[in-house]
Amino acid sequence: MQKEHQPYNIQPANRLANVSEYYFSRKLKEVAQMNAEGKNVISLGIGSPDMPPSEETVQVLCEQAKRPDVHGYQPTVGIPELRKAMADWYKRWYHVDLDPATEIQPLIGSKEGILHVTLALVNPGDQVLVPNPGYPTYTSLNKILGSEIVNYNLCEDNHWQPDFDELEKMDLSRVKIMWTNYPNMPTGANATMELYEKLVNFARHHNIVIVNDNPYSFILNKKPLSILNVPGAKECCIEFNSMIKSHNMPGWRVGMLATNAQFVQWILKIKSNIDSGTFRPMQLAAAQAYNNSVEWHEEANVNVYSRRRQLAEEIMKVLGCSFDPNQVGMFLWGRIPESYNDVEELTEKVLHEARVFITPGFIFGSNGKRYIRISLCAKEEKLAEALERIKKIM
Repeated sequence: MQKEHQPYNIQPANRLANVSEYYFSRKLKEVAQMNAEGKNVISLGIGSPDMPPSEETVQVLCEQAKRPDVHGYQPTVGIPELRKAMADWYKRWYHVDLDPATEIQPLIGSKEGILHVTLALVNPGDQVLVPNPGYPTYTSLNKILGSEIVNYNLCEDNHWQPDFDELEKMDLSRVKIMWTNYPNMPTGANATMELYEKLVNFARHHNIVIVNDNPYSFILNKKPLSILNVPGAKECCIEFNSMIKSHNMPGWRVGMLATNAQFVQWILKIKSNIDSGTFRPMQLAAAQAYNNSVEWHEEANVNVYSRRRQLAEEIMKVLGCSFDPNQVGMFLWGRIPESYNDVEELTEKVLHEARVFITPGFIFGSNGKRYIRISLCAKEEKLAEALERIKKIM
């Protein structure tokens, strides 16, 4: 006897209940719809560099991609040329010695690094310290993987640095990782050696791993620092770094982590079961990019963003927002006037009346709910046009 047909009913995994679609993924759909309606929205939301890599970088990619013998699978550990270039770059700019064979792991970006580090070090139910405000992916990926999120506060009156007195009062017995991000996104607070030393001491005292996400150290910043500058930091710290921001290569998805050899092996055990190595010509081109000159960095990461930053500051002033002029990185973070009930009252007004998209700070955590973030990843003429549009509605 034939069974009665049952409705086909597949449900998503339970873990999806813990996360929502990434804010920018959702909001950019709205912006795209507005543009489809001819509204010509200027986006000052995402930090996606709009300038090209160095000419030498692109040249190596093109030349290598023409070879017939470079299109096969590549090692998950990355090719030796790339690992050496990464180690040389850390030595040249940060004065940190890294063994390219054992203390570096190439990545396709920080999101991948967050995933792999968490899988390698954190069991479901373990706790992780996440900054508030902070990069949303620290929270979302750890939720997906079953970590228990414990927020720690970053506040303007403490220069957006961790309050170590507050941290010491917490029960840290189940904490495995503390996520940090300096120079900070979204606040623009710069790294200092004093802060890095405090973080390393805190990690050692509480048997915690510090994971410092460090992609912004070259942007509007002439003295890049690494947490690995602190003596002994390698044994308790992992640092992410990336070519996405500092080398104008967001679509290339080339980054790295640096730490001790044991941590690298644990992370590699995870990574090797998830993906294969990156296209060889891309790795060779990335190795070339790590040799970009001081002059290239000065123009691309300081001069261009300085001119854009001046326009972003003018936008902040027109909006009545206050900001710290000492911020670094490719964003400008500002506090909204008290006259607004909440930040979206301002950002939605700017979006729908001036047709300019600015990021509301609440997406980075509750401590960002009275702030906005302006991206510097737009040409000067676009920033100038955004400024004029906003002037007309304020």
